[in-house]
Parts: sequence; C-alpha cells; structure tokens
Amino acid sequence: MKYKIFIDGKEGTTGLKIFERFEKRNDIEIITIDEDKRKDPVEKAKLINASDFTFLCLPDAAAIESAELCTNPDTKIIDASTAHRINPQWAYGFPELDKSFREKIINSHRVAVPGCYASGSNAILYPLVKSGIMPKDYPVVIHAVSGYSGAGKKAIAQYEAEGRDSGLDSPRLYALTQQHKHLPEIKVMSGLDFEPIFNPYVCDYFQGMTVTVGLHARLLSKKVTAKDVWEMFSKHYEGTNFIKVAGFMGEGTLPEQFIPANTLANTNEMQIFVYGNDDRIMITTRFDNLGKGASGAAVQCMNILMGIDETTGLI
Repeated sequence: MKYKIFIDGKEGTTGLKIFERFEKRNDIEIITIDEDKRKDPVEKAKLINASDFTFLCLPDAAAIESAELCTNPDTKIIDASTAHRINPQWAYGFPELDKSFREKIINSHRVAVPGCYASGSNAILYPLVKSGIMPKDYPVVIHAVSGYSGAGKKAIAQYEAEGRDSGLDSPRLYALTQQHKHLPEIKVMSGLDFEPIFNPYVCDYFQGMTVTVGLHARLLSKKVTAKDVWEMFSKHYEGTNFIKVAGFMGEGTLPEQFIPANTLANTNEMQIFVYGNDDRIMITTRFDNLGKGASGAAVQCMNILMGIDETTGLI
C-alpha cells in the first residue's frame, strides 16, 4: 500500500526537509499542488481530502485555515505550526515524553508537532516535574542557542548574503520581551505554573541546537544530587529510539569541556547531558532544530500513525 501525502507549504524550510526525508521511501506517494494554485482554498481542499496524511508547514493563520478545509474523516493532519500545540483536541507530537503522549498520537487524526525550543525544554522539564524533583512553581530559566536555519527563509538569505551586517557574525540574543511563541506550550506541556524566563540566541551556523536549564538544588521539592537527577533521566528515557542520556558528567567526571550545538545535524536524535555539581545542577539537550525539532518529529509522528516502525526513514 502507498500512502498519499500532501505537504501544504513545502517551499518552507520544514516542508523541504520533510520532502527530503521521503525521497528514499517507496511506501508513499507525494501529491502536489500547481504553483499558481498553492493559495487557492478550493484546490488545497481537494488535495487535503484526497490525502492519507497532510503536513501543514505554514504560518499559524494559514495552518488553521487549511486544517478547517479537511472534511475527509480518514485524512490525518500533522501541523508543524504553533497554531494547535496547546489545543487539547490535538495530540502533542512528542511520544517520548510519556506513554500517554504516544497513546494520544496513535488514536488521533490531528497531531501538532512541537516547536524546536519547546522540544528541548520539555524533554528536560516534563520529567523533572513528573518525578517530583522540580516543583511546578519553580522559577525556570531556559538558555538556548540555535543555528540560523530555525529563523526561516528570510533569515537564511540574510545570513548567507554577501556583504551582510557584521552583527550576524556573532550570537544574537532575541525574544527580549519574553513573548516567544514556544512559551505557552513549554508551560502547558511541562506542567509548570508559570512561563519560564527564556533566553534564545540565533548563531552563525546553519543547523543544530542546545537548550539548557539550571537547577538550584536548595529550591527543589526533594533533596537530590546531580547523579540522582541523571539516574531519573536515564530511567525516564530508557528504551526510546531517538533520545539518549549521555554518561554522567558530574563533578570530576567530565569527558570533555564543551558541548557543541551542531553535532546532531541531519538526524532525528536528541541527547541529554547532566552536569554541574550537587548544588547547581545543569541539564542540556542537544538535537537538530530541523530534525527532532521539526521535520524529523513530524515524520516520526506519521510513522506512528501508520502503525509502522517509528524510525522508518529517520535513521
């Protein structure tokens, strides 16, 4: 059987990456829209309803409009925009967080793919809250760096232009008003009482991301050491295909002094590092902002909905 796939917005970074991941698969058939009709709602509705799976790689408003065009009860929608991520009628596309997340994906016709920063943040925060180590009202601060591909086509062109502004040569801090679009899903999906402080940087390399949360042990719900936290993460993600917890990096055991952000580019993998000391415990996730943070996660969710090995086309 070949599944019919429609990518609404395949000209964008995420859409192009999803398309690339399908190039070597023989179990799908891509159906495409004529270039001059790609914003025509009648033509889009026809293709969406003719598909088994439609990926929405669009701005939020356009994603909402496209989702509403679907009247075929058998068509499954996978939305890579921010539009539906905290909508309880949609499954949140991060199956490794908890078996309940995976079960909801399996039983849903509507899946919202997590944001890249949210993926890295929730991978840290959800287990901390669920385990009872972190109180829900903990004053979370998130630091993150991303390659410039995460900023979209306009920013990519800006970074790759000749004679570009010299400010692009350095890491650039943004989201200065603490209104980043990923904050609502981080709060809701991790079970926090308050939105975190979030400090993201876009940097002069193409793809890859690290997200870091620091813990003051004295503010936690129970007394734990850095190794206790590492053991909790190791158990939480044990047996998952794409999330791996690195060996314990506690005081005196650091195998290296740096965690580069770009080493998982073009994969759907995520690594978790626990380091620091027993007073100030640090947790970092490393992954591809275009992989587990976008297109890879979308394809993984599609594989789960198909009932096939979730790693198909991703390793």
